[in-house]
Amino acid sequence: MPTVVVMDVSLSMTRPVSLEGSEEYQRKHLAAHGLTMLFEHMATNYKLEFTALVVFSSLWELMVPFTRDYNTLQEALSNMDDYDKTCLESALVGVCNIVQQEWGGAIPCQVVLVTDGCLGIGRGSLRHSLATHSQRSENNRFPLPFPFPSKLYIMCMANLEELQSTDSLDCLERLIDLNNGEGQIFTIDGPLCLKNVQSMFGKLIDLAYTPFHAVLKCGHLTADVQVFPRPEPFVVDEEIDPIPKVINTDLEIVGFIDIADISSPPVLSRHLVLPIALNKDGAWGQPGGAAVKCTHSASAARGSPVGIPGADMAPLGKPCCEGDEVGTGITDDNEDENSANQIAGKIPNFCVLLHGSLKVEGMVAIVQLGPEWHGMLYSQADSKKKSNLMMSLFEPGPEPLPWLGKMAQLGPISDAKENPYGEDDNKSPFPLQPKNKRSYAQNVTVWIKPSGLQTDVQKILRNARKLPEKTQTFYKELNRLRKAALAFGFLDLLKGVADMLERECTLLPDTAHPDAAFQLTHAAQQLKLASTGTSEYAGYDHNITPLQTDFSGSSTERM
Repeated sequence: MPTVVVMDVSLSMTRPVSLEGSEEYQRKHLAAHGLTMLFEHMATNYKLEFTALVVFSSLWELMVPFTRDYNTLQEALSNMDDYDKTCLESALVGVCNIVQQEWGGAIPCQVVLVTDGCLGIGRGSLRHSLATHSQRSENNRFPLPFPFPSKLYIMCMANLEELQSTDSLDCLERLIDLNNGEGQIFTIDGPLCLKNVQSMFGKLIDLAYTPFHAVLKCGHLTADVQVFPRPEPFVVDEEIDPIPKVINTDLEIVGFIDIADISSPPVLSRHLVLPIALNKDGAWGQPGGAAVKCTHSASAARGSPVGIPGADMAPLGKPCCEGDEVGTGITDDNEDENSANQIAGKIPNFCVLLHGSLKVEGMVAIVQLGPEWHGMLYSQADSKKKSNLMMSLFEPGPEPLPWLGKMAQLGPISDAKENPYGEDDNKSPFPLQPKNKRSYAQNVTVWIKPSGLQTDVQKILRNARKLPEKTQTFYKELNRLRKAALAFGFLDLLKGVADMLERECTLLPDTAHPDAAFQLTHAAQQLKLASTGTSEYAGYDHNITPLQTDFSGSSTERM
């Protein structure tokens, strides 16, 4: 999930802050200190995160485009200049442009706004923007909510008492509300000092940038993994009291299935599954390293890359194996980290075995995420030589993929009386046929556009001119139109069609069959009776049947 850090460099950020026993700091120095802490954490635990740095005052500027080099981001913090007044709206417009240009409108993004709570003065201030919010045209709309899935975190270089003395806190809370409530405001607890700033950014890290560690299990085989990006809680809309569902830290593989059978499933999100090693003290180690390289080499060792058709519904945007180097921001421990990665690369890892097996066999693994919640593990090819072990999350429920049936009823092939795939593997038990006929599989009359109604009326008139040969088809189409008109309450249509049939009766040529006139007159009378809405002939289940005449009886005998 990409991150955009938006830094306020207006004059109000240069206000001094007195720290006991040290030199005088400015608020921008406290902000830079907190962001340095955030970047160091991401360099160590979130190496795959793409981060951009934007500065703003009355205008905005992209200081560092999306990158994984956190050394560059930290250097940019020390090279920021001071500018004029605060204009938050222009900064939010800049964030929209940057994210949409780089990632489009479907990739979730986190926006970290660092400011001192000053809203600006006059036109362009946040007060002015919010006051004119409801008066704007579509071409000049306020940038919130963002045109992409997002969370807005506002880091205030001020304590709560300072913000509450003015209307700054209310205006900042309005920003979160405009972003559909996605986000949070952080303030400094107590006096402004380095320690309290670290505490505030620590809360942000705990909320949004804590890596998700899990244990991947398959029988007696296990592997410690990191799932990236961190899976978000999912709220089921149908529940009366919705409770966010979170995935378990124990991911248990319950079975395997062919890619052709899983087909192109709808998914909530996609995530990288990275093997990690435990340190000597039992703490989580670093993801990737030699273990990730080993996974890639194993997956590219045999056969052609196997992809998942349609698994790109929620793309991560950029593969983890691109040439963009990861800047750690810490250079002292490089040698120790390299030696640890070399040791980890020599230890057999279940992820390597699973990744290579899924790729070669052309299968996916069904994994249990929680009660009645499943996902799938598969090999995703970045290029001809690189691929990753990916996990996609299905929607919670007992039957997330209708063509597979209920997940709890799936079992091993050995339990079946005969091989459901055939002796020569030439058939498949999927997709399962539904027991009930689907509504979209029935012939339904749709009159969304005038052309649809015109087509149905013309079909009746064409069959009317071919009576008595098309008697059955004529009454079939007539009853279909009659039922649709009654269902829609379109009684005037019945009277209009009746008039058309009477007119057709008068226009019959001398060579026409005598039965045609009788049938047209009978159909017109029945439609007029139905158009009243009160007659017994106006019932929905009533069908107009052909009139029995001497001509129709003789033709039936001949048949």
